[in-house]
Amino acid sequence: QKALSSLSLSLCKSRSVSKKSKVGEVAAGIPQVLPMTYMQDNPGMLRLRASRFLLFALILIQLLATQLLAQRSKTPWQTLSGEAPLIIARGGFSGLLPDSSVDSYSFVSQTSVPDAVLWCDVQLTKDGTGICFPDVTMKDASNMEVAYPNRKNSYFLNGVLTQDWFTIDFTFKDLTSVFLIRGILSRSNAFDNNQYAISTVENIATKMKPEGFWLNVQHDAFYTQHNLSMSRFLLSVSKTVIIDYLSSPEVDFFRNISGRFGKKGPKFVFRFLEKDVVEVSTNQTYGSLMRNLTFIKTFASGVLVPKSYIWPIDKSQYLLPHTSFVQDAHKAGLEVYASVFGNDFDLAYNYSFDPLAEYLSFIDNGDFSVDGVLSDFPLTASSAVDCFSHLGSNATTQVDFLVISKNGASGDYPGCTDLAYSKAIRDGADIIDCSLQMSSDGIPFCLSSIDLGESMNFVQSPFRNRSSTVPEIVPSSGLYSFSLAWSEIQTLTPAITNPYNKDFSLFRNPEERSSGKLLSLSDFLNLAKNSTSLTGVLIIVEHAAYLREKQGLDVVIAVLDTLTEAGYSNTTTTTKVMIQSTNSSVLIDFKKQSSYETVYKVEENIGDILDSAIEDIKKFADAVVIHKTSVFPTSQSFITGQTKLVERLQKFQIPVYVEVFRNEFVSQPWDFFSDATVEINSHVTGAGINGTITEFPLTAARYKRNRCLALKDPPPYMIPVQPAGLLTIVSPSSLPPAAAPEPVFTDADVTEPPLPPVTARAPTTSPGPVSTDEKSPNGQTRVAPLSLLLSAFAMVLASLLLR
Repeated sequence: QKALSSLSLSLCKSRSVSKKSKVGEVAAGIPQVLPMTYMQDNPGMLRLRASRFLLFALILIQLLATQLLAQRSKTPWQTLSGEAPLIIARGGFSGLLPDSSVDSYSFVSQTSVPDAVLWCDVQLTKDGTGICFPDVTMKDASNMEVAYPNRKNSYFLNGVLTQDWFTIDFTFKDLTSVFLIRGILSRSNAFDNNQYAISTVENIATKMKPEGFWLNVQHDAFYTQHNLSMSRFLLSVSKTVIIDYLSSPEVDFFRNISGRFGKKGPKFVFRFLEKDVVEVSTNQTYGSLMRNLTFIKTFASGVLVPKSYIWPIDKSQYLLPHTSFVQDAHKAGLEVYASVFGNDFDLAYNYSFDPLAEYLSFIDNGDFSVDGVLSDFPLTASSAVDCFSHLGSNATTQVDFLVISKNGASGDYPGCTDLAYSKAIRDGADIIDCSLQMSSDGIPFCLSSIDLGESMNFVQSPFRNRSSTVPEIVPSSGLYSFSLAWSEIQTLTPAITNPYNKDFSLFRNPEERSSGKLLSLSDFLNLAKNSTSLTGVLIIVEHAAYLREKQGLDVVIAVLDTLTEAGYSNTTTTTKVMIQSTNSSVLIDFKKQSSYETVYKVEENIGDILDSAIEDIKKFADAVVIHKTSVFPTSQSFITGQTKLVERLQKFQIPVYVEVFRNEFVSQPWDFFSDATVEINSHVTGAGINGTITEFPLTAARYKRNRCLALKDPPPYMIPVQPAGLLTIVSPSSLPPAAAPEPVFTDADVTEPPLPPVTARAPTTSPGPVSTDEKSPNGQTRVAPLSLLLSAFAMVLASLLLR
């Protein structure tokens, strides 16, 4: 098992999304194996040793297959057979490695269910050799443009004149100088120089010895037009290769080959294309054919359909109610396989950028289950089937860590609104957070930033002329919370944060982008108090020194008073209260006046911490928050190692919470396979952190109930990634530059002067008599400024002189 986990995690994941490139856009990429230094010294020997290494892995997989299958869920499935859905790996693990490469296929067995089916798109060369390659055109997934720059050709393909490099113009010998690369621009180009050879169908079957082998014939009519026979090739190769599944979108292909394989032939699966596309044999649209499933049953035992046949999506990218297609097909005796699954593809907004949620909607929705899924990321599909299906709402927690929200469920709703907090509670958060801000009239409320412009729509508001520059906070101009009264702030419209809209055109839940209302700290505490599932609340206090000294607002007293008024005194509630700050002076002040738990946030990325600094932190903090990159440092989206920061802090009995976790695949290093659950697993089970601070609490809360964590030997798709493992297969010329080591956190970084006293502020209302002992909203005595008293004296003197 150790050898298996080491191997599975040394390959890891990839992603060098070029900025501004759209997700799913087509282009080109490729890899290898073994230590990085050896790759640089002897790339020729690397390929030989890599092959032996992968062969050894395949032997291990065969030995473990029976054990892993025995651990799988025994819950009845709503598939046609009642068995678990098939995991079909399109071109292998093509979300990571170049489609149809030997390593892409072999990686499936190292990271997925033991009975995963390998998918090969069969193409024919000029001399009739069958190869595994994504399409009959070769530009997008190979370096053909470089190898044969002058051999581009034009043919009619599906009735459209297409200019490209076609497989039918090259013999297999010609293709020995052509190498596989990435086929989708949003995937890493770090493997483009690994020189993966194009393989024959026989080669893949012989080397991989898959539990299931699926051949897809996409363009049989095209090959026939050019005097090449796909049927002849398939019948010939079936004498030495076991073909378990055979699919095609052409009816005539099945009519011509039906009955020619004998009793032990493959299952025939008719592949539906988009509904408005015309099928070449019948001259009917696929949308028309889907209404005649009894006809399909005459020559096929199953159908492969785009996801939209089952879960349609409207023009705004939201799910519509599911169709009855799966139930109808099952009634007709047809198995249903769903296609176009990829962690880095555009998902319906309903899934909150979580590919695992999408799989579960197809296999565990209470109404039906598809019989298999065709995926570029079979690891995620495997964990959906084996670890997360049929859990139910009362599934047992398998791992102990805190799920802490980041501005509520701010990945789904505008942060710090009633809707974001309510969803965080429903989604299973243990702790909900309030980033505390102060209004000009001293009301504490929750908002992600002291600058209202970062999370509110104020451009069209009458308050935009109150923007100011506060160098102590940020060099640029902003509309700050202390410039508006709470009643004025409540008139503003909240705005959802979109951290990846500029570079990657990824937007969060646009239908709810301005929904919800802000909560005062009092309202926030009451909401949490009424919840039966929450463990506690986290109140985040920043800029306390500035607010005291420059604005006359005492945040510490405001928080303590509101907690008491809301019934959170230390003896009257079991709800945990945690106070977080990046300033030791703030936490020291809270410690002096209360016994609430305090959390120290290390604002910088750090690589290590001195024991003396930890001892200083322990004097005023009960826990520490650090960034993800302080656990797993990265360079150009590749993990370069793992620090000992978590281990060192925990040695001093200090829990470690890590932020910020997001579902968007571009937020994760390549090593996590574009899967937020893999990232969480690697931090919790791998690094041993005590809590995740997340904008998508549902993802982390669901992970806690993950059935696979209870297994004595977790399957490979639930083993933490090996830090820097992916770098061992990155092409040497594509390795990221060595990053400078992150700084060590010292005593000097912890120590800071105490909070300044509260400075009285001038009244914001119209002039009038001012009492020198007037009470401010936060309970502090407000002293009238000397300038105000002198002004009043001057007015009185002037009136006397005028008499």
